Amino acid sequence: MTSIVFMGTPAFSAPILESLITNGYEVLAAVTQPDRPVGRKHVLTPSPVKEVALAHDIPVLQPEKLSGSPEAEKVVTLAPDLIVTAAFGQFLPKKVLAAAKIAAINVHASLLPKYRGGAPIQYAILNGEAETGVTIMKMVMKMDAGDILRQQAIPITADDDNGTLFAKLSQVGEKLLLATLPDLLAGKITPQPQDESQVTFSPTIKPGEEQITLDMSAAAIDYKVRALRPQPGAFVKIGGQRTKLWQVRPTTETTTLAAGQVAVISKHQLGIAAADHKVFYIEEIQPAGKAKMNITAYLNGQGHGLKEGQQLIED
Repeated sequence: MTSIVFMGTPAFSAPILESLITNGYEVLAAVTQPDRPVGRKHVLTPSPVKEVALAHDIPVLQPEKLSGSPEAEKVVTLAPDLIVTAAFGQFLPKKVLAAAKIAAINVHASLLPKYRGGAPIQYAILNGEAETGVTIMKMVMKMDAGDILRQQAIPITADDDNGTLFAKLSQVGEKLLLATLPDLLAGKITPQPQDESQVTFSPTIKPGEEQITLDMSAAAIDYKVRALRPQPGAFVKIGGQRTKLWQVRPTTETTTLAAGQVAVISKHQLGIAAADHKVFYIEEIQPAGKAKMNITAYLNGQGHGLKEGQQLIED
């Protein structure tokens, strides 16, 4: 039986671990991030990977930082056939990579060499990509730079957001990994080096980068809303307050109004001018300190009295 040390943290990773267990691989340990406080009451909560591991009586290792930790030494001592990572969120030190007898491999949610880094799904949507996918790759001492073992692409639809793509790509990653491992173990795969000339990066979204600004096109606004939904959410400034936009609809309608001005207003519609003079419609909104609401509820309340040509969104 092939032995594995699995490393991962979020919901993306949990089904992949579950599949390895149910398909007969010997998971020696699951390495995941420490429990974190969640919600308004800051309840200390285990990661989805930890929950799966505990349900199957698999030992859990939770280093704050893997490098130089006792947990890293434990992985070295376990000497698994494979180390499999999926959205673990930390670099693996050289001696940990070397602990795998056959290979250390990663399940990465992009079509490498595009979107190396921690936010590949968000950036694929932000940049209006027509497709994304999953890459199974060998791990090296450079972020997401290892040779490619297998890839599978899927389309990005107009309805997809960060949440839906995470779920879809988790399923793709689970199936692709299970299809790849037997051929890898049998020596039937020739790893393919990445084309360094095609490399792009997807750094983690930083606080403040969620803002929708007046220099953005209608399509770019839609991309940003969907890329940051359901978390952390994209926002605009209205009356000096952060107001989250949860759903917008870009159109080909044109306007001569300046970006951020009200272009269309009725009981059930609020269209705003974008930088490319196209109109986008706000369909779900969350004013500061309020719950999410549809645009009709907003117009009946805080948006009551808005007029065409009025500057609504500010920089």
